[in-house]
Amino acid sequence: MHPTLKQFALTTLATLAFGSLAQAASYPDRPITLVNPYAVGGPADQLARVLAQGLGEQLGQSVIVENKAGGGASIGAGYVAKAPADGYTLLFGTSAAHVTTPAATQVPYQGIQDFAFIGIVANVPNILTVHPSVQAQDLPGFIALAKQQPGKISYASAGLGSSPHIGMEMFKAKTGTELQHIPYRGAAPAATDLVAGTVQVGMLNISGVQAFVNDKRLRALAYGGQERAKTLPDVPTFAEAGLADFVTGSWYSLAAPAGTPQPVIDRLAQALATVQGSETFTKAAAQQSAEIYRLSPAETLTFVQKDLATTQDLIKTTGMKLTD
Repeated sequence: MHPTLKQFALTTLATLAFGSLAQAASYPDRPITLVNPYAVGGPADQLARVLAQGLGEQLGQSVIVENKAGGGASIGAGYVAKAPADGYTLLFGTSAAHVTTPAATQVPYQGIQDFAFIGIVANVPNILTVHPSVQAQDLPGFIALAKQQPGKISYASAGLGSSPHIGMEMFKAKTGTELQHIPYRGAAPAATDLVAGTVQVGMLNISGVQAFVNDKRLRALAYGGQERAKTLPDVPTFAEAGLADFVTGSWYSLAAPAGTPQPVIDRLAQALATVQGSETFTKAAAQQSAEIYRLSPAETLTFVQKDLATTQDLIKTTGMKLTD
């Protein structure tokens, strides 16, 4: 390379590096938007708002939750993927946003490559519930009923490609049952129709339906965690109810657009870790039976990549229908 060109290249790199450091040093100097790709009022929304409040306290700026629901979480995820990579637009992501929907459909972004992952916020197990009109008092009874009426019983999920959808499709494959899928734009509207009896069965995050279980407007048959939920101690796990090695839940992540300066990612990761250790967040997580995961940005990327590999294998081996 010509000496003059080499000097110009080095100068340009130094300028970019200095600019990145300067940006990180002043970050954040204005409000941050946290995009939730699900509907207002659902379990994701509840956790996102507690997270936003905590991050705002740690970062010294307002963190505003903006709901962009639909498309199996792809609308919100696509919006963040195309946002400026400056740390001011973040995604409260899920497996649907980063893994399932991009693997199953054509979306205007790449689920992993278009994001810089900051951490896994928490994991919330799903729970199988039925409307009281369903003539099944336990999991074996429900499986028997579903086999007697193939395709006639409908179930609600939080949307195509959501973890409740994946969980129920896996349940169908494992039990040899056939249920009609009714996807919703988030857990809140799904739970509303489930309680109304518009749809008979739900595989939703426990946080979105446990109040309805407590007041007996829904009947819980099995819990998707490895252990019983402290908030619903009388509900057996799937394994205890007779379905061995079956767990299902929704993990929530925090991510920024790819290309966000590493010092900004590190600042956000530090803030996230502090929030996760706070009394307010741990109490909110416990109320939703959420398991808090403490992973670094690098560990989070590995976690999401492993989930992608697992999901692709499940799609291939079970033939799950993840699109209309």
